[in-house]
Amino acid sequence: MQMTTPESLSNYADSSAIADFADLTNLAARSLGAGVIAANDEWFADKENLLLDRAPEFRPHTFGPKGQIMDGWETRRRRGTSAAKPHVRPDEHDWAVVRLGAPGVIRGIVVDTAHFLGNYPPYASVEAAFVPGIPSVDEVLAEDVKWTGIVPHSPLQGDTAHRFDVAADGRFTHVRLNIFPDGGVARLRVHGEVVPDPDYLDGLTVDVLAAEYGGAALAASDRYFSPPQHMNAPGRSRVMGEGWETRRRRDDGHDWVAFRLAGEALITAVEVDTDHYQGNAPGWIRLAASDSGAGAEEFDLLPATPVQPDTRHRFRVAPDRPATHVRIDVYPDGGVARLRLIGELTPAAIADLRARAGE
Repeated sequence: MQMTTPESLSNYADSSAIADFADLTNLAARSLGAGVIAANDEWFADKENLLLDRAPEFRPHTFGPKGQIMDGWETRRRRGTSAAKPHVRPDEHDWAVVRLGAPGVIRGIVVDTAHFLGNYPPYASVEAAFVPGIPSVDEVLAEDVKWTGIVPHSPLQGDTAHRFDVAADGRFTHVRLNIFPDGGVARLRVHGEVVPDPDYLDGLTVDVLAAEYGGAALAASDRYFSPPQHMNAPGRSRVMGEGWETRRRRDDGHDWVAFRLAGEALITAVEVDTDHYQGNAPGWIRLAASDSGAGAEEFDLLPATPVQPDTRHRFRVAPDRPATHVRIDVYPDGGVARLRLIGELTPAAIADLRARAGE
């Protein structure tokens, strides 16, 4: 077997800018624990639909007691004060508040009006807030909570996924979607970088690659069938499409994914799960690690090791040096459902998290 080497991990060690929203963590993912905790109105369609993890659907002529059933959040029509003034004021609007599944820095927002045509809101804006602890709905909606505008009052179109870049550098736990004056939105996505609670992680042994703690896929050799972000998602995969799978190689190379950990960590155990990959699992896997920035020497976290189809593999490893980045090499190609790296963040990593959290 020829062990070809992909690009060095040092090329990704200082990388913080990711080209596409899809390569960032969806902080509003239900799988991370996000939820729509409040809305001023949801007459036609439930607010919880905003965070569903599937593409919006439309079934024509499917009616319930309140009309056509829509796969999204839809409010009733607002009215003015009288027949002489039938239209609402420009500042009147509906809103929904989302608790993020993980606190973090927001880099992009997607407001998707899929299938809403004659009933989409003409404008929207988004605000964000940081509310510590595990607040109640009343605490989040309290008057003393500071909300920061991250998407300005912006025009919308029907049946369109609107992408908005966000420049705010704060750490947020909640977002509020405002629609002017009323209407329907199918999905809301909040893409960014997780900044977990350093007090919680200090001294704990956890999965330092987990998306909920800030682990992220930075680059991959191939993502033909499914993206590498699936590998550090919460829980086990339910079907083959919930892992990372490459196309079939016809050369002498191999496939790989480079990850950034939640922070510098001493890794003590590795789990590689080929769940649901039976005729398309890799033959071997290898884990290479790096412990600092550009030019850092790579070292084997796990040498080239055979793996079995549809199997959860667990390995103990020696934590002789910390790592900040890890690359999984699969030989020659195939699918991996989940990758877990069990370890403890170093004091330096906890200090860095405190700085990023503004402590």
